Amino acid sequence: MARKAKIVRKTTETDIALEIDLDNTAASKIATSIPFLDHMLELVARHGFLKLIVHSKGDTQIDDHHLVEDLGICLGMAVGQALGKKIGINRYGAASVPMDECLCRVDLDISGRPYLIYRVKFERRKIGGFDPALVKEFFKAFTDHSGITLHINLAYGSNSHHIIEAVFKAFARALRDAVTVDKKINGVLSTKGSL
Repeated sequence: MARKAKIVRKTTETDIALEIDLDNTAASKIATSIPFLDHMLELVARHGFLKLIVHSKGDTQIDDHHLVEDLGICLGMAVGQALGKKIGINRYGAASVPMDECLCRVDLDISGRPYLIYRVKFERRKIGGFDPALVKEFFKAFTDHSGITLHINLAYGSNSHHIIEAVFKAFARALRDAVTVDKKINGVLSTKGSL
C-alpha cells in the first residue's frame, strides 16, 4: 500500500499544497516562498529518503510566522495520513548530526501522543531574513498534527545556520528510521495493540 498523502490548506493568511511519499526518493519540488525554509525542507526530503512536493505562499510581507507554522501543520498532517495504521513501522527513531562546530540530537516516537521538547538556543537573531525562533514554531505545529513525540536537543554550537541545518538533518534521519517498515514487526509495535 502506498504511503502517500496530499494536504491542501488555504486560509486568509496562507495557501499551501503539500504532498509526501514516504517510500519514494525521486526529486522533490519545494517552493515555500521562504528560501531558507526551502533549503531545510530539501534536507528533510534528501536525508529522510522521501519525496516532498510543496507549493505555498502567505502573508510574508508581514512576517514569516503564519506560513512557517502552517507548513509545520501540513507536514505533520501529511506524515500522519501517509502512515495510515502504522503497521510494521519501527516507531522509534534517533539521530545525532554534526554540522561543523555544532552537534544536534533528535529522538522521536510515532506514538499518537504529540509532544515537543526543544532545547536549542541561537546566538544570532536572523539568518538573512529568516527568524530562527520560527524553527520551534514549525516543529510544534508538526508534532501537534502528526501525533509524534519529538525531542530536539542541541549539544553545542554557535553558528545559527549550522545549528538549524543540523536540527533538520537529524530530524529527517530520525523520522526515516521511525517510519521504516520492519517485516519482523507483526501489527504495530505496542503492547496496547495500537498507536
